[in-house]
Order: sequence, then C-alpha cells, then structure tokens
Amino acid sequence: MVRIVVVDDQDLVRGGFAMILDAEPDLTVVGEAADGLEALRVVAEKKPDVVVMDIRMEGPIDGIEATRRICATTDARVLILTTFDVDEHVHDALRAGANGFLLKTMRRAELIEAVRVIAKGEALLAPTVTRRVIADLLRRPRGAIRPPARLDELTGRERETLSLVARGLSNAEIAARLTVSDHTVKTHVSNVLAKLGLRDRVQAVVFSYEAGLISPGEDLD
Repeated sequence: MVRIVVVDDQDLVRGGFAMILDAEPDLTVVGEAADGLEALRVVAEKKPDVVVMDIRMEGPIDGIEATRRICATTDARVLILTTFDVDEHVHDALRAGANGFLLKTMRRAELIEAVRVIAKGEALLAPTVTRRVIADLLRRPRGAIRPPARLDELTGRERETLSLVARGLSNAEIAARLTVSDHTVKTHVSNVLAKLGLRDRVQAVVFSYEAGLISPGEDLD
C-alpha cells in the first residue's frame, strides 16, 4: 500500500486529488495539507511514501521550499503538480529534489500512474514539462553543468534513444519513432541512465544539452 500526503492550498483541488487517489486499492491518502508549513508537520507525522505537492502556495513556505525540506529530512518522494505555462520555478524544484512533475491539466489515470511510478523509485516528467526544461536550458550559456564523459559507452540505439528523450519525447513516442515496443524503449532508457550515471530523465536532458546532442535553435519536436 502506497501512503500519500496531498498538499494544495485550494480545498476543492486538494480534496479532488485525495478522493481520486484514495479510491485505488493500492493507494491510501494518509494526510492533507493546505500550505508548506502544514505539509512539513503532516509529512513528519504520517511518514508517507509519496507527497503530491502544489508548487505555488501562499505563506512563508511554498511548494519548492517544502519539497527541499521534505527531501532533505525524510524518505518521502515528491510529485510536483504545476500549471506550467505560468510557472518559472521548475529548475528550483528540481534542485530541491522533486522526483516528478505533472501538469494540473492531466487526466485522472495519469495522476494515479504517476504516483505509482514515483513510489517505485523512478522519476517522471510530463513530456510538455521536459520540453520546457529543454527550452530553458537552451537559453543558458554552456558550461554551467559538467556531465559525466561516458557518452561513448552507449550503443548506437541507446544514443538514439537518449537523443529522443532529450527532445522531450515520451516512451510511447520514442517507440513509434524507432518502430519498437514500449518495453524495448524502457530497457534502452534504463541502460542509458545506468551507463551515464544519471538519476532520471531530467538529468538525461541536462547531460544531452551539455554533451551537444541538443543545439540552440533546433526543432525540439
């Protein structure tokens, strides 16, 4: 059973997410919080596996700072929910230790699956969020991040997979592009992360930018 705390400053939104997740047989919502401070208290008390966190909240502690403190002091994993078209804080949330990002326009099934994925120790990014991270990286001067220099350890297909991940494609989109199964793509992605010493798809995007696989001005789609 995956234990969940839902954090959002809008009562109806928070209650809706909690109701959706708690209806699943393998998920249980053990607590809710309306702001960052309350989130810290509830997480410390309930010890959840996953925290579903709104990135923007009123008060002295927003979703980013709450995520930073939760990741630094507990084993809980954090799934950030964002209205990304107006958010400029995703990089801060990444540095804070967030394990996944979803848009609040997601479908019910996407939220449920995201919590399950995060609970398993994996990272998750909505493809549209990945593309925005890429666009932000392309506006930055190179050299700020030093990737591990192990690109030559990848097979040709693994390097091709990395290039598509770096452009924000989902596993399903990569499978269609390469004419292979979703399972094969998942295997390639896992191999890429392991060989390059990367934690998740976010780090793969950053690595690809620094390694020159993504160039300013190219079509990211």
